[in-house]
Amino acid sequence: MASGTDHANNAALPTRTDPATLACIGAGGFALAYPVYLNLMFQTHTWILGANGRPSVSDFLVFWLAGRAALRGAAAAAYDPQIHHAAEVAISGHAFTRHMSWHYPPLFLFVATGLALLPYIAAFIIWIASTLAIYSITVFRIARSPFALILSCAAPAVFINAIGGQNGPLTAALVGAALLCLEERPILSGVFLGLLTYRPQLGILFPVVLIAGGYWRTFIAASITALAGLLACWGVFGTVTMQACLHFLPGASDALLVRGENGFYNFQTLYGLARWAGLGSAAGTIIQTGMTLWAAVALAWLWRRNVPFPLKAAALAAASLIASPYLYIYDFAVLTVAFAFLYRQRPFDAVEITGVAAANILVGAFLFFPSPIGLLAILIAFGLIIRRLTGSQPEHVSHAGPAGIMMQAAGS
Repeated sequence: MASGTDHANNAALPTRTDPATLACIGAGGFALAYPVYLNLMFQTHTWILGANGRPSVSDFLVFWLAGRAALRGAAAAAYDPQIHHAAEVAISGHAFTRHMSWHYPPLFLFVATGLALLPYIAAFIIWIASTLAIYSITVFRIARSPFALILSCAAPAVFINAIGGQNGPLTAALVGAALLCLEERPILSGVFLGLLTYRPQLGILFPVVLIAGGYWRTFIAASITALAGLLACWGVFGTVTMQACLHFLPGASDALLVRGENGFYNFQTLYGLARWAGLGSAAGTIIQTGMTLWAAVALAWLWRRNVPFPLKAAALAAASLIASPYLYIYDFAVLTVAFAFLYRQRPFDAVEITGVAAANILVGAFLFFPSPIGLLAILIAFGLIIRRLTGSQPEHVSHAGPAGIMMQAAGS
């Protein structure tokens, strides 16, 4: 782990000729270009509102309408794909056939309800801005570099989340905060993990690590938080909503994972790759199960070893992306957390600069080549982690500002 002096040096302004300086400038350019491009999309009626002045069809619309249903005392209706689809068609004015269903546990209804209290445009912008802020601050706290606060925003996953109004930055913030607090503030870490149950598939490896590492206070705090969340949902949204969740989610899982109604190219996992390549559900499930078990065993082994904590945390953040067959490209904001922990251990060398940049390029390439291409980005992250674990050390690591820049490659 770098000393305070090292990080002070990291914050120094880079020299003009340093290649990493160019990477920093390029990443910063992307971070500034995103809002400009989003504004152009808004002006041309391809973002937030359509040409008819009504909300365009987006993931955020699903959230907002679920919140409106909850405000009317009909939260259970959000889980009925037919009712929710009818509401989407009515408010958007477009008779589209693709179902955009509400697939989240009732815990996320608290967020959706808060958003539904606001007009649609205000809710969309506040949601994007607030989740981006907590994500950026979390990455900054992990990386301990002033560059991270701005340059992590240049991650293609951030732009992808902004387009659809998705929750990737919130998920990344919870994962990052839980890992950041794990050693020194275990109870708070458990609270963050309990809140992560709104995206349970991204947290299934955490119990393995908590048990293997003996983090029992965190484990108990997470369990209590998750239970408290369930009781709160039951008390606020009612038994009917809890039953609707249990009733409709298996059907949604069958529609998405087995029948592929939204396209298997969307799933950035081995399961998605197998189905996209033409294999059946059984074969994909076997392959995915093997990957999940391997990740669980590898993490349990790693977290029992005398390995620097940032490497352990980076491995867990990256592995959380491959543990479930259900993973979308917007979830790749979590990959930035893995890169932030790598930087926390020590500045990136040239190989790592290239690897982190390549991983982010692959994530962005999904916009042009819809496929399970994000899986390659995760493999690159694993490669960088294994490289450090096996003792591969660079002959020279610069401690000037551009080293901090490679945190930005997490935003490059």
